[in-house]
Amino acid sequence: MPRVWDVPVHDSTRVRDARVAAEAAARLAGLDESRTASAALVATELATNLLKHAHGGQLLVDTVAPPGGRIGPVVQIAAVDHGPGMADVTTALGDGFSTTGSLGAGLGTCRRVADDFDLHSAPGRGTVALARLGAAAKATVREPVAARAGGVNVPFAGAEYSGDAWTWVRADDRLTLMLADGLGHGPEAARASTAAVEELHRSARHTPAEVLRRLHDALRGTRGAAVAVAQLDVSAGRLRFAGIGNVGARLREGDSWRHLLSRPGIVGVHRPASLGDTEVPWAADRLLVLHSDGLPSRWTPPSDPRLWTADPAVTAAVTVRDASSSARPVRDDTAVAVLSPSPPDRP
Repeated sequence: MPRVWDVPVHDSTRVRDARVAAEAAARLAGLDESRTASAALVATELATNLLKHAHGGQLLVDTVAPPGGRIGPVVQIAAVDHGPGMADVTTALGDGFSTTGSLGAGLGTCRRVADDFDLHSAPGRGTVALARLGAAAKATVREPVAARAGGVNVPFAGAEYSGDAWTWVRADDRLTLMLADGLGHGPEAARASTAAVEELHRSARHTPAEVLRRLHDALRGTRGAAVAVAQLDVSAGRLRFAGIGNVGARLREGDSWRHLLSRPGIVGVHRPASLGDTEVPWAADRLLVLHSDGLPSRWTPPSDPRLWTADPAVTAAVTVRDASSSARPVRDDTAVAVLSPSPPDRP
C-alpha cells in the first residue's frame, strides 16, 4: 500500500518533517541519492515558504503516476495554503528570489530541479505549489499525449495510509483514469483501493464498464470500494465513464458543468445487475474532476480559467483547498483526480 504524508507546517520544527517525508517517498519511488537530495531540497523550500509567506499550511507528499509520457512512480510534493496569495508570481519564480531564513534556493530552483513544477496563486485565497521528481533529472523526451491526469490524496486525520487511491494508465489511444474509495478508512480500506489500482493496470485496454466488472472480481475478499473509471479515446475524441458507489464525477463543458452518474453498489461486494458506459464528446474545453466523498457534497467546481491549463494535480489541490477549511474540516480520506487536455506548448 502506498504511503501518503500529510505534513501540517505551522512552525519551523515541521520543516524537518517535510524533508524526512520527501526522503522516505523518494526511497519508495526508487530515486537515487542525488534525486533524493533534490526532493528533500524542494520539500524544505516549499515548507519554509509556507511559514514565511502564508503563516503555515499543508505539505502533501506522495508517490504517483506521472502526468504523461514517463515511467513512474514519481515523488509528488504539493504545498497548499490559505494565505494572502502572491501578487507577482513571475518574480517569485525567478532566480535570486528567496525567503528570509530559507536555503536561498527559491522557487526558481525548485522549478529547475523538478521534472514538473507548477504554481497557482490567487490574492486573498492562497497558493498551491507543486513539484514532481522522477528517477532522473529532466527525464528523457516525453512522447506527446493528448491529455494529462493528476491528483492529490489527503488521508483522514493525518493517517499513514489513505483509503482512497487514484491512478491513470495509457494503452494505445486509450487514456484511463480511475479513482477508488475503499470502504471506511485506514489500512483495510487502503488494501481495497490498492487492489483496484493494481487491477486497472492489467485491464487498461477494456472499456470502463468491463474494467469495473474485472475490479469486482479482484476486490472480492476486501472491504470493497466505490470506484469511478473514465476513459478517453483520443482517436475518436470521446470520453467513456462508468462508476459504482459514491465517487463523484463532474465534467466541464465550455462554461457549464455536468454530473456523470454512477450506479449504486460496492465494487467487490455488490455489483449492479446491469452496467454500461456513459459516452460524451471530448474537446479542448473539457475538464473532468473525479472525487471521493471526503469533499463536501455541495463543493463548488473551480472557476479560475488559469486552472484549465494548469497541471491537473494543481487543479485537484485547489479543489480540495477551496472545499475545506478549519471551519469545514474533511470528514474522511479525500482524493481528487483531474483529466485535462494537454496545452499545445506543454504536452
